Amino acid sequence: MLPWQTTGCYSRTQRPGRRFIIAICPHWSQAGRMYFVTFRLADSIPAERAAELRRDREAWCNAHPEPRARADWEQYHTLFSVRIEQWLDQCAGTCLLADPSCAQIVVDALGTFDRQRYHLDEWVIVPNHVHVLVAPKEGLALEDILQAWKSFTSHAINRHLSRHGQLWQRESFDHIVRSPAHLERFRQYICDNPAKAGRFAPLCRLRSS
Repeated sequence: MLPWQTTGCYSRTQRPGRRFIIAICPHWSQAGRMYFVTFRLADSIPAERAAELRRDREAWCNAHPEPRARADWEQYHTLFSVRIEQWLDQCAGTCLLADPSCAQIVVDALGTFDRQRYHLDEWVIVPNHVHVLVAPKEGLALEDILQAWKSFTSHAINRHLSRHGQLWQRESFDHIVRSPAHLERFRQYICDNPAKAGRFAPLCRLRSS
């Protein structure tokens, strides 16, 4: 069971905040909250699966217009978040973050403005995606922090590998942490993540390791 499946944590349409669009469905940014964030390499999900996901999510969003109830968001995550996490755990794609130098670039980016622009909690770098717990400071938006991480690491990793083109998938996924118990579930999920990477497990990086 994923940490957010029992919490109904995607009831953001009922709360005030700054709205921004990721993928098809709306997300809400709330000041002073901690988030569990996932961002992934552009090729981490095979093209045919990504197309399937887009079709299914678009159909779901059309069938569940706003305002969406808590039960709607729980269904959304059962249908889509679980599927995405399972696909990511298969470590598909080029898995560029298995390169220790590339993983270190991400580590350095995450820590650059820790305690200045945000507070970092646990994180894990898997060969094709990243999970991180982060709390933006007052006045700073989560999407701007994510954009800064992605922009810096994209340029640095492309330069290191002498490659060009898109590194990260445009969309990211985030879940608001609602309680101390909820936070502990996310921490445990992060710590357990390398074991799901199979032969790539030794190449995963944990903050707590």
